[in-house]
Amino acid sequence: MNKKLILFAAVLAGCAGQQKQESAEKMNITYPETRKDTSVVEDYFGTKVADPYRWLEDDRSAETEAWVTAQNEVSFGYLQKIPFRDKIKDRLTDLWNYEKYSAPFKRGDFTYFYKNDGLQNQYVLYREKQDGQSEVFLDPNAFSEDGTTSLAGLSFSEDGSLLAFAISEGGSDWRKVILMNASSKEIIEDTLIDIKFSGLAWKGNEGLYYSSYDKPKDGSELSGLTQFHKLFYHKLGTPQKTDKMIFGGEETPRRYVGGDVTEDGNFLIITAATSTTGNELYMQDLRNPASKIVKLVDNFDNDYNVIHSLGDILFIETNYKAPNGRVMSMNAKSPAMENWKELIPETENVLRIGAAGGKFFANYLKDATSMVQQFDIDGNMEREIELPGIGSVGGFGGRLEDTELYYTFTSYVYPPTIFKFDISSGTSELYKESGVKFNPEEYESKQVFYASKDGTKVPMIITYKKGIKLDGTNPTMLYGYGGFNISLTPSFSTSNIVLLENGGVYAVANLRGGGEYGEKWHTAGTKMQKQNVFDDFIAAAEWLIENKYTSSEKLAIAGGSNGGLLVGATMTQRPELMKVAFPAVGVLDMLRYHQFTSGAGWKYDYGTSDESREMFNYLLGYSPVHNAKKGTHFPATMVTTGDHDDRVVPAHSFKFAAALQDAHEGENPVLIRIAVNAGHGAGKPTSMIIQEQADNWAFMFYNMGIGNVYEQSNEHEGHSH
Repeated sequence: MNKKLILFAAVLAGCAGQQKQESAEKMNITYPETRKDTSVVEDYFGTKVADPYRWLEDDRSAETEAWVTAQNEVSFGYLQKIPFRDKIKDRLTDLWNYEKYSAPFKRGDFTYFYKNDGLQNQYVLYREKQDGQSEVFLDPNAFSEDGTTSLAGLSFSEDGSLLAFAISEGGSDWRKVILMNASSKEIIEDTLIDIKFSGLAWKGNEGLYYSSYDKPKDGSELSGLTQFHKLFYHKLGTPQKTDKMIFGGEETPRRYVGGDVTEDGNFLIITAATSTTGNELYMQDLRNPASKIVKLVDNFDNDYNVIHSLGDILFIETNYKAPNGRVMSMNAKSPAMENWKELIPETENVLRIGAAGGKFFANYLKDATSMVQQFDIDGNMEREIELPGIGSVGGFGGRLEDTELYYTFTSYVYPPTIFKFDISSGTSELYKESGVKFNPEEYESKQVFYASKDGTKVPMIITYKKGIKLDGTNPTMLYGYGGFNISLTPSFSTSNIVLLENGGVYAVANLRGGGEYGEKWHTAGTKMQKQNVFDDFIAAAEWLIENKYTSSEKLAIAGGSNGGLLVGATMTQRPELMKVAFPAVGVLDMLRYHQFTSGAGWKYDYGTSDESREMFNYLLGYSPVHNAKKGTHFPATMVTTGDHDDRVVPAHSFKFAAALQDAHEGENPVLIRIAVNAGHGAGKPTSMIIQEQADNWAFMFYNMGIGNVYEQSNEHEGHSH
């Protein structure tokens, strides 16, 4: 690609509350040259497709490393010249600097909780006895100097005396697992290594189950097609190399295998799947050392999840013959599906279920917001639980002996607040209030329903400062996901305060492909119906513009992972619709995604380019890498990824950025920001999160021509919620 010189005119400065242009400056960008390899051509059912940037898939090569360095120099050079970038970072740092807590949980003689003093890179795990004296139990900030090694999961043995905790280095999905005596906090044996996509389930105090793949010997992640998950059992006091494979591998080839042990220790429950939707279910009676693994469900058509057990009775959440979900019971002595009994029937709302204190807690999604009902063990509804408002709730789960539990409630204008719930009386009391500097009374959040291209009604929640003028000038961030049965429910974001207090609008559309309305809503956005998701997102943008919340010149779109695909497809199909685009850690090469890491497991949602001519043509029709058309005037774009992302490999973002820079004609910058020692998103240190968010808001405001962002040193009068 020939180097291009882009002249970008940006509006700067102005008094607070005004958008009057008082000065302008041209920012020059010379993009790094990206080599095109014209010899790489793939034949799909007789159609030849060039792949000139395939060399960027090798993220360990010296050439790719040099390319990454050059792109980051350009991107960070651009960001550093934005005059209010540091002011935004300072404001975010101030907003972030308050004590944050998780809901507590009990194990053994202790109550555990996570806490962050304010700007600590990682949350610290504390514990306290009944006397209320707390102590630091596990501090992930001591794992690494730069804070990029994080705590990535933990599991206590049933009596709370032993702990297994996983760590992630640089954001990688590959984990190390450390075993500890919880009482003395002493490490009890060698670290377990090379563990991926795994829970940790104790078998008494004897050992634990975990899952993993065979780690590629050369460190390459381009081996997705041959990866089969394995469930192992590790007996304490033995070397990991002698761990026994319990299930999976070549014997029972599955993409995802998980093992869990029921709370009473009676059963090992194994889930096995070939994709991210639908799973088999297996059981082993641990009370009998000679018992075999028994298959309970012999198809992948539905989801099955064991949520509780009492003696020989297992309780299973499933969407089998119930797209919105229901609860069934099964006797382990007669486990055939025809003997299962319905306990909590399907309703018009999507079910997510938890158990604690001998009760079931049904957390229903009603138009993407929470409604919780309490049931007894026989499936009789006892009460609907009064929540603080319309929003999202999490935490209605615990152990059989619990008499109380803790839940967290949040919405787009309600900072996460922890409540203590008495199971017998059904009453809640405030446990821990958020200390964030934000006054909810100054803002409002409302749900609207708009029509997509085919007439489907889609919900969207819009949040903004009260008194906003609907004149089309408000900077607006439209966020979406639309895939993998994942529901976007209301949640508070400290970062979004920067948008809201600068007169902006935050909009979240609940697109098809998600789980907001059950499996039917999900499948309506999969495979050869994937375009529905993009149409839903486009229609959301058009609704916001038509109703004067914003305009194309003041609209940004954002999404990560599958949401990165959403942004990539939307901006290549309708580049004129928005001013700014943020495709983050996106799945962007739809012809080759299944060749990398666990990508083959995503075929339920996407289909694959080698399964049929029709599926290939459909994927080619929207694949962002292949639809960056020459001569297009793309929106101001900042592609983001992490150099350690081994879930959606950074090659997707590398190739898309290269294709965009080659095809783009116009003044808008088209950049890629590559985080170092970062993965798919989880476990990032606070300092890295704040800088990334500051860069995003600075890039957005600057390219919308808004120059009055924190220009004056006015005090922010937000109050704690």
